[in-house]
Amino acid sequence: PLAELRPPAFPMGGLQSQSLLELLSTLDVASRDPDVTGIALRLDGAPRGFARALAVQRAVADAATRKPVIAYAESFGTADYLIGSAATALYGPPAGSIGLVGLRVDSFFLHDLLERVGVRPDVLRVGSHKTAAETFTRTAMSPEQREQVEALLDDWYGLLVEAIASGRDQTPDAVRDWIDRGPHRAGRAEEEGYLDGCRYPDEVQDEIVSRSEGAEKIEDLRVIDAAGYHALRAGDPGWRPLLTDLPRIAYVVASGGIRRGHGLRGVASDVFRGLFERVRRDEGIRGMVLRIESPGGDALASDLLWRSIMLVRKDKPVVVSMGDTVASGGYYMAAAGDAVLAESGSLTGSIGVVGGKLDLSGLYERLGIGRDAVERGARAGIHTETRGFSPDERGALREEMRSIYDLFLDRVAEGRALERDAVARVAQGRVFSGRQAERHGLVDALGGPLEAIAEVRKRAGLVPGERIRLEVLPRIPRLDGLRGLLGAASGLRLRGLE
Repeated sequence: PLAELRPPAFPMGGLQSQSLLELLSTLDVASRDPDVTGIALRLDGAPRGFARALAVQRAVADAATRKPVIAYAESFGTADYLIGSAATALYGPPAGSIGLVGLRVDSFFLHDLLERVGVRPDVLRVGSHKTAAETFTRTAMSPEQREQVEALLDDWYGLLVEAIASGRDQTPDAVRDWIDRGPHRAGRAEEEGYLDGCRYPDEVQDEIVSRSEGAEKIEDLRVIDAAGYHALRAGDPGWRPLLTDLPRIAYVVASGGIRRGHGLRGVASDVFRGLFERVRRDEGIRGMVLRIESPGGDALASDLLWRSIMLVRKDKPVVVSMGDTVASGGYYMAAAGDAVLAESGSLTGSIGVVGGKLDLSGLYERLGIGRDAVERGARAGIHTETRGFSPDERGALREEMRSIYDLFLDRVAEGRALERDAVARVAQGRVFSGRQAERHGLVDALGGPLEAIAEVRKRAGLVPGERIRLEVLPRIPRLDGLRGLLGAASGLRLRGLE
C-alpha cells in the first residue's frame, strides 16, 4: 500500500516504493510531458485507505484527459477497481475476477471478554457521539454510533458508486445493481461494460504498442517505471540536498497517534513542534502543507501542536491536507490551518473527549494477587487500577474533561474563524466524511495533496508555473525506514478496501 512518507532506499540498493505524493505528482507531470505517449498502470496492491484510493482515482481520471491510460490487474479488489475505472482502458486476464461486493464497517466489542476475566472499564465521555471507548463498554453499537456509521457508509458508498459510474459511463443505479451481483468473473465484467477486454499481460503490451505511433513491438518503446520517471522528471522532493535557491514549500507529514515527548513513532509533540519552529524560522520556506493522517491521541500534545501551527501561520501560509483519518486530536491540529482540504472519503471530526481506566481488581482477585497501598491526598488513588473511580474522583475527572472539551471548541472556533455555537452544534464527538465536513464548515474544500500545494503556492504569492522545491518532513532515518513507520488504528475498519 502507498505510504504517506517513502522509506529511504535500502543501503545495498533494490526496488523502492513511492509515496502517495510522489505517485500523484508522477501521474500529473507524466500526463503533461510531450515525451510521454501513454501511461500504463498495474493495479494489484492499490492503497487500502478510501481517501487515498479516491485521490489516486481522481489523478488517473485527470491524467486520462490528456494521455491514454491503460490499467491492468490480475484480480481486482474494491480499491483496484475504483482506481482502474478512471482509466482510458481497463483490462484483466480471462480467469481473473472483480471482487467488488460493497463496503462494510466491522466493529469489535470486548465487554463480555473483559467481564469474564474480571476487568471492568470505568469510562467517561464528553460528547453524545464520542464512542471510542464503546469497544470496552458495550456488546454492540450504541444508537449514536450506529447513526453516524450509517451516515458515513451511505456517503462513502455513494462516492464509490458515483466514481465508478462516471469512469465506466454507467448509471449509478446500474453500478449499484452490478455491485449487488458481485463478485464477477472477468468475462462477465467485459460483457456488461465494466472491463474493456479480457487480456493476458502480453496482450496488454500489444495494446500499448498499437496505441503508440511508430512502434511495432514493446522493445520499440522506451518504458520507464514510475519511480524512475519521478526521479528524472517529476522531482524527488525531500530526499536530495537542496542545491538550488528555488522557493521552497514545506510538506510536513503528521501520521499516527498524537503523543507527548520525543520519538520516531506517531506524532510526537516535541519532534513536530521542533519541525514547525524550523519551518517558521526558515526564510527560504514560503509556506507549509501539513498532511495529517491521525485518529488523535493525547489532549495536551494536540493543544501544544495547535499552538505551534498557529505560530507558523502568523508568518507564512499553512494549508492542511487530510488523509484517510483526521479525527479528534488530528482535527484539533487541522483546525489551525489557514485552509483545510479533505478528500471526499476522509474520516474527520470527532470533536469530543473520552477518558477513564480499567479496574483490574476482579482480575487480581481471580489470580490470587493481593494489593495494598498507603495514600496521602484525597485523590491520590484516582489513577489506580485496583478500583474504579470514587464519586468525588469521577466528578473531578468529568470537570477536567469538560474543560478540555470547552478548550477544543475554542481552538476550532478560533482556527476556523467560526462562531463557537456553530462549532458546538457539529461537535459532540460526531464523525463525518470529508464531503459531509465541508457542508458543516469543518473543511474549506475537497482535494488532496496536489490541490493543497497549489493552494499554499497561491497564498504565498508565487507566480503560477513558477518552479518550487518541496521539502518533505520529517526525514526518516535510514534504519528506521527499514523497520517501517508505526501508525495508529482509526477504530473503524472499512472492509472492501483491503
